[in-house]
Amino acid sequence: MGKVIVGRENSTDIEIHYEDHGTGRPVVLIHGYPLSGSSWERQERALLAAGYRCITYDRRGFGASSQPTTGYDYDTFAADLKAVLDHLALEEDVALVGFSMGTGEVTRYLGTYGSEGVDRAVLLGAIPPFLLQTDDNPKGVPGSVFEDIKDAVVADRYAYFDDFFANFFNTDVLAPERIGDAALRAAFQVAAGSSSYASYACVDTWLTDFRADLPKIDVPMLVVHGGADRILPFESTAGRLRDEGLIADLRVVEIEDGPHNIGWTFPDEVNAALLDFLGR
Repeated sequence: MGKVIVGRENSTDIEIHYEDHGTGRPVVLIHGYPLSGSSWERQERALLAAGYRCITYDRRGFGASSQPTTGYDYDTFAADLKAVLDHLALEEDVALVGFSMGTGEVTRYLGTYGSEGVDRAVLLGAIPPFLLQTDDNPKGVPGSVFEDIKDAVVADRYAYFDDFFANFFNTDVLAPERIGDAALRAAFQVAAGSSSYASYACVDTWLTDFRADLPKIDVPMLVVHGGADRILPFESTAGRLRDEGLIADLRVVEIEDGPHNIGWTFPDEVNAALLDFLGR
């Protein structure tokens, strides 16, 4: 495991911890809330077998990275990603792959820093274009929904994680065939080890408006999204990216009956779409 220092909070360095395995074209995997880079195991195995170099890292507040009380916004998250890329001197043919919250890093990074060195991008369980319902975004979700989530995190974040993962994996219809009790316990353990501050602060980041970033994306992009996603419903996210022409070169794959975390529950379908896109 390596580390990159991305700032300081009072007397302590803020470190982003990463893993770097394999050789070949680099694929940077950016995890979702409230997990860590280790959540990519079913994709990393397939990518390494296909000859790719895999870089995963833990977002600030999660996994083995530092747990500061600053920097929970997508401008900072994108800067953290850039720090990892610069540290590893990844300057060409890079594929950025984000899941859930990680799709925000990919989108904001490309919108802010451009695509130099980036060959293509993938969003799994996309959060863009804009989740919050506003006068100019009537297809969004009412803000009261997110206030209720923050209240639940404050009241008992462990109970909240139980409820969250039930809908993250659609356990009522997919367990135990596609998500077993042991895997659920492992996901909960990672979430429980995250920063309590980050668990709360990240909820507001889900309301980031990415509409100005999307037209700046000038590399091919793949979006893979579950048709039964209860966390980020298809029609509010991937469906809009597809139907509203918000990205110039876009391919959308909908996983029928897929929940939010399609990477774990439908790995064969996700990996096939990912490897096909990376190989083009």
